[in-house]
Amino acid sequence: MMLEDVLIEPVLSEKATLLREEGKYVFKVAPAASKTEIMEAVRKLFGVKVVSCTTVNVRGKLKRIRTRAGRTSDWKKAIVRLAPGETIKVFEGV
Repeated sequence: MMLEDVLIEPVLSEKATLLREEGKYVFKVAPAASKTEIMEAVRKLFGVKVVSCTTVNVRGKLKRIRTRAGRTSDWKKAIVRLAPGETIKVFEGV
């Protein structure tokens, strides 16, 4: 799997913002990506030292539009912890 295919997009939520203060960054990743692939992709794409990675398979939510029932897609989330003092400048707005 190519490095660009592993990371889909960053997750920008209140919880992700609070985690960023602890040196943890949250990404939406490919469902087939392993922890080592995710860590390698973050290390090479952003030039930072990655300490650990936690992954979560997020189940889609049930949604209704009038009488039709539907469901949002399942997705995989990765929480990447960086070494102390390391930051990803894209998130910081620099």
